[in-house]
Order: sequence, then C-alpha cells, then structure tokens
Amino acid sequence: MTIEEILSMEEGQVFDRKSIAIHATALSDVICAFANADGGTIAIGISDKTRTVEGVDYENDKLNDLLRVPVDYCHPSVQVKTEMIPCTDYKGRNNHVLLMHIEASTFLHANHADEVFQRIGDKSKKLSFEDRMTLMYDKGLRFFEDALLLDADWEDIDLDFLTEYLKKIKYGKSAKEYLLQNHNFAVEKNGMVQFSAAAILLFGNYPQRFFPRARVRFIRYDGTEELFGTEMNVIKDVIFEGTILKQVEESIKYLATQIKEKTYLGSTGLFVTEEEYPEFVRQEIIVNAVTHRDYSIKGTDIQIKMFDDRICVESPGKLPGTVKLDNMRTTHFSRNPKIAEFLRNYEYVKEYGEGVDRMYRELENAGLATPVFRMNAFMMQTTVYNAEGSNAKINAQKLAFDSPNAKIDAQKLAFESPNAKIDAPKLTVKEKADYLNVKKINIDTLRNRIINKGYQQPTEEKLLRIYVVMEVNRVFSTKDVMQELSCPDSTARSIMKKLRDLDVLVAVKGMGKGKYRFKYVGETIE
Repeated sequence: MTIEEILSMEEGQVFDRKSIAIHATALSDVICAFANADGGTIAIGISDKTRTVEGVDYENDKLNDLLRVPVDYCHPSVQVKTEMIPCTDYKGRNNHVLLMHIEASTFLHANHADEVFQRIGDKSKKLSFEDRMTLMYDKGLRFFEDALLLDADWEDIDLDFLTEYLKKIKYGKSAKEYLLQNHNFAVEKNGMVQFSAAAILLFGNYPQRFFPRARVRFIRYDGTEELFGTEMNVIKDVIFEGTILKQVEESIKYLATQIKEKTYLGSTGLFVTEEEYPEFVRQEIIVNAVTHRDYSIKGTDIQIKMFDDRICVESPGKLPGTVKLDNMRTTHFSRNPKIAEFLRNYEYVKEYGEGVDRMYRELENAGLATPVFRMNAFMMQTTVYNAEGSNAKINAQKLAFDSPNAKIDAQKLAFESPNAKIDAPKLTVKEKADYLNVKKINIDTLRNRIINKGYQQPTEEKLLRIYVVMEVNRVFSTKDVMQELSCPDSTARSIMKKLRDLDVLVAVKGMGKGKYRFKYVGETIE
C-alpha cells in the first residue's frame, strides 16, 4: 500500500485515519472497535479531519506510547500487525505513516475503563449493556439460551413431554432431576428455582408467554414479488408456535403441502415423480433458521416466504462466531448449542457443517441453482430456487458475466427493454434493484439525516435500531416499535414521528391505519 492509496481511501467499516497527536486512550477505543467487528486498518500520522500528512518519525515518545496501546489499554490485549509506509510530510521531510492491521477477534475487547466499542460504518460506537451482551452472544462468549428467566416456575414446564424426551435419550433419573442437574436448564437459589431460556423454549408448556415472537411464520405470495397496499399478494399466512420441536415439525410438514410435483415417464419406462425442491433442502433451511436464530432479538419472528420461483427463509440474528458468508459450507458454529443438541437427538440437526454442504450437493444434483445466503441488517436470509427461479438466476448471472457493459445492459433489461420479460425472465423488483444498486434508504443515509436533524443519543440509537430490525419485516407500526424498544406508547409515537420527519417512511395503504415501510432510494411517492 502506498501513501497515495492511503490518502485516497475513505474511512469506513475497515479503515480509519488518526493524527499522531491522538491520545492512547482514544486509540484504544478504535482498536477495540475493529477487533470486535470485522477487523481493519488504522493509518496513524495523517489527520483524520484534513488528511494532512504528519508522519510519525519525529514523535518517538508519542509513537512508542501508541504502539503499546493494544497491550496496555485493551483488555484482553489485541493482536496487531504494524507496517511503516514511506511518505513526505507536510513540512517536506522524508517520513513514515504507521499502519496498524487488526484482525477480527473471537474475544470481546474492552478499553481500560471497561467500555466496549464496535466498528459500525465509519464510527467506533460505544455499546450499551444490551448491545454488549448481544455481541458476547454473537461471539459465543455467552449464550442467550443460558439466560435465566425470573418469573418462570415448574408450572411452565411440560413434564410429560420432557419425560418422553428422556426416554428417547435413555436418561434414567426424573424430569426435574434432569433440569436441575444438566446444562444449567434450571438453577436453585435460596429455595427458588429459575429456568433458562433453553429450558422454556425446548420444554415449556407455552414458550411464547416469555418469547412472543419465538415462532415460525409461513407466508405464500402469488407471483415472484412481495407487494404491499392495494397490490398485496399474500395468499397464505400461517403461524407455528409452541416448543422448538413443535415449530420445526409443523412448519416442515406444512411446507411439504405447498410443494408442486412433476410426474413423467423415466428412461426405465417407469413413471418418476419429482418435487420442485428436494425434501432435505426444505427441511434444512427451516431447521437452520430455528437452531441458529438469535432468540435475544424479540421484535420479529422467523419467516418462510414462498414465491412462485423461490423460498426465502429469514431468521433474526447475525452470523454467529467464526461463520461468514464465504465459509458457511465448511465452518460450523452454534449460537444455541443446547437447542442444536436437542434437535440432533431428533435427527434434524446433522453433524457439524454437514447440513449446509449437503444442501449444495442436493440442489446441484437436482440441476437447481446453489443456495444464496445474505445478511440483511440483523436478519439472515437463505434463498433456494426451483427450476423456474434457477433458470432466471442463471440467465441474470450470464448477463452480468458475459456483457462488457453488464450493469448498463441489466438496467436496460430491468427498466427499458420492451422485451424485458423475455430477455430476463421474471426479474423481481429486488433483482432489478440489485442490478442498479438501488436499495432501501441505506443506514449511512439515515445516519446522515439524523445528524443533520440534530438528534442525539439515545434517540439516534433507537432510530437506527428500528431501521435495522424492521428493514426486512418492512410493514410496521407504533405497536411494533413499542415491542422492539420495550418503551411506552409516547416514546414509540415520537420515534415514528422522527422517522417520518427524516423522510424515510412510506405509508402503506390497505392494511389499516398507521402502517409504514421504509422507502427505496430514489422512490417517488404519488
């Protein structure tokens, strides 16, 4: 990397510039923020405000203080690689800029004051207690399924079901002994018994009493797009509640009733029946969502969205631990190990990482497109395509790779060509938006508008949280804001008013009063 490249880079999720005059404590915040997020590089010796090249060679004492920051001011210490880049400083002297390369860490790093920062966009954000706990859950340092519920008692446990489960795993003691002596499902303190989240989710009489949105929702759409208002195209909307096992069993069984079949005369002279999605794939996308969802996010549920050309499963929670979008086929990390073990005993969860890899193989063997995994804010999206969707996806990919002017051609196909449906079969609104890089009002745009309006913390955090949580589940109201923020009606109404003032909401008609979704960039509202 050259000094010219460093000066041309924009500060963002994985890059920052800092003056040599930065205090050691302030630098520790940035180093911890990168380590707690995706890693990144800090260029020291360049003013972050004016991009003036100061260099570090003539500030030996200061430089030595900053080099000790990852060890002396970060707890636990952060592994940092350093690099010196030659430059000419603003005084015309030969000098160097220090680069600190920080890897994403599996640990949670705090500064000397036990404050935790995380890199979000171009800012190092100080985390609240709740966000800090969420980050610990994501890194696997703590598990939300172990959190104790204060108001649950033995009446909330289905002892009959638990007894049947213990027979299955050949456990010889009683149901109560199992909970008190295994996996910290129940903890006795001062004569009182407290139950963990996992105990209620797995063995509760009605887990939704404690986790109202810990459920699976199936939505069937007519067509290949998700429409709203007077054009709303939902033709089935079914919710599955109860224990984890009940949700998995019932949603898998119901999805099977919605699958089309094709029967034809095979090469052996016998009739062959094929389903549009392999059975294992249908099961795996549901089991993965239930097993690995972030149950600490209480404002939304798992959604199975079925279109004419694809199934998209959306599950609350970022990718856990060391799992990334580019290593999902080979890397395994369980956000909820107790739930995973339970479902493994029912042969739903496969051995470590086998499920995703087998999904790829089964789709490939069926001649279908490989699954698509996307992170959309706090939602993990898994999409599988049937033959119709696979052909459209392959055609779209072919356009993108074959044409020297792929982006321009894709724009024409999506918006200008009179033969668009022929040239790019059934391009959805989202696919068109992907071609044009047209997204919902993005979080950086929203953050800039918040700053321009002069909204301060904690208002800024609340506005951004609503954006993130409601981004996928787009239609929402004041009631949803109240539930997500655990706030009174007056606060929720204030948040909704501020979002309207920021010009990022669109009123959705045909669903009752007070329903909104987030705008798309460049969207014109009639």
